[in-house]
Amino acid sequence: MRHQLEYLAVRTLIAFVRVMPGWLVRGCGTLLGLTFYAVDGVHRRVAHRNLALAFPARPEAERRAIARAAFAHFGRLLFELLEFSTLTNEQMLARVEFDGEDRCRQAYAQGKGVLFIAGHFGFWELQAMVEAIRREPVTVLARALDNPKLHELLEQIRERTGNTIVYRQDTIRRVMRALQAGHGVAVLIDQHISSHDAISVDFFERPAATTPAIAALALRTGAPIVPVFALPLGGGRYRMIYEHPVEPPPADSENAVRELTQRCTDVLEMYVRRHPELWLWMHRRWRDDGPADMFHGVEEVETEN
Repeated sequence: MRHQLEYLAVRTLIAFVRVMPGWLVRGCGTLLGLTFYAVDGVHRRVAHRNLALAFPARPEAERRAIARAAFAHFGRLLFELLEFSTLTNEQMLARVEFDGEDRCRQAYAQGKGVLFIAGHFGFWELQAMVEAIRREPVTVLARALDNPKLHELLEQIRERTGNTIVYRQDTIRRVMRALQAGHGVAVLIDQHISSHDAISVDFFERPAATTPAIAALALRTGAPIVPVFALPLGGGRYRMIYEHPVEPPPADSENAVRELTQRCTDVLEMYVRRHPELWLWMHRRWRDDGPADMFHGVEEVETEN
C-alpha cells in the first residue's frame, strides 16, 4: 500500500509539473526540501554531523544554513527532474549550456570509451539526460529503488533520451562491453562502500570507503576518466561542465588504483567545497559499516576477459 501511494503521489506531481510555470516548479521543490529539513530529524542530524566533519572551522550557524540549502536543493532537483521528464529533447537542450565539450570530444576520439564520473552533486540526473541528446547515449550505473513501481518510473525517465541503466547484476561485464565499443559510462563515485575490496581515500581530509572499480577499469582499458558537473544558472537553466580528464599515475606505481581513485575524489571535493549547498550531506559518507551502494571492483575487473 505504501509503495502504491508513493507511486500515485509522484504521478500526481508529474501531472501538476507539466502545467506549472518554471518559477512555481522550483518554488515547490524548495518548499518540499525545507519541509523535509524540518520533519526528517534523522537525515538532518546526519547532514549536520557531516558538515561539522567537513568544515570544523566554520561557525555552526553557517553549517546549518548549508544543510538547509542542501535540503532545498534536493527538493528542487526532484521537481526539476520531473519537469524535464515532460519536455521534448529540443526544450531540454534550450535550457543548458556546455563548458569543456572539446575535452569530451577528445576523450571519445581515443576510441577506448569514456568513464564519466560524478557525485550526488548539482543536477547530475539532468546532465545524463542531455548528454544522450547532445552527443550519444551512455551507460549509467545506478542503484535500484526499494519501491518497484517508482523504480520502473524513474528508469523510464532516465532512459527516455536513449541512455541505458545498469544495476548491480552483471555490471562489470556490461561496462566493459560499452567501453570496448567506444561508448561512455557514467558512474557516481561518492557512495560509501562496505565490500571487502573497498579502498580508503581522503575526502575532506577524512578516510572514506570508496569503490576501486573506476580506477581499475581505467587502468585496464585505457579509457579516460572525465569528471562532469551540472550547476544551476538560475531561471531553470544549467551549465554542464566537462572537466579535464583525470591523469593516471605512472605505469610503475605500486598503488595505482588508490592513487587514481584519490585523484578522482579530489576533483569532486573541489566542487563540493566551491558549492557545498549542492551536495548530498544527508548521506552517511563517512562510516565503518553499512550496505554497499556500488558494484564490487578490482577482483571482478581483473578476472573479466
